[in-house]
Amino acid sequence: MENPFDDDYFMRKALQEAEYAFDRGEIPVGALIVIDNRIIARAHNLTELLTDVTAHAEMQAITAASNFLGGKYLVNCTLYVTLEPCQMCAGALYWSQISKIVYGARDHERGCIALKTKLHPKTVMIGGILAEESAQLLKRFFIEKRNLN
Repeated sequence: MENPFDDDYFMRKALQEAEYAFDRGEIPVGALIVIDNRIIARAHNLTELLTDVTAHAEMQAITAASNFLGGKYLVNCTLYVTLEPCQMCAGALYWSQISKIVYGARDHERGCIALKTKLHPKTVMIGGILAEESAQLLKRFFIEKRNLN
């Protein structure tokens, strides 16, 4: 039987987190961290609520997963995030030694790929999983934001 817990499955869960962010007026990025097909952290952007530029979804997920595991390293964990990590988040992911990063949409201007941010040598990164859905949610957010101003 095929494993129902694939990258699409977990990215859909990350998109649910992004929707929560959208509903709260936050830039709609959602993230979760998985180990052995088990979600150990769920997060979304909280920069507006916390008035904190570092409160990105990935940073929130790293903290939650580290607390759950009782340690700072996320070896054997996978991060699912709806938008390619920025330089700050990629740096934190480097130090966490996360094994795998799966992202949805690319960030061609501020993403870690465009900025050539190094990841941990053992980290594997896969992009484009539900990229269109992730990108559409971000576009919808910024269109609505512009129309309100």
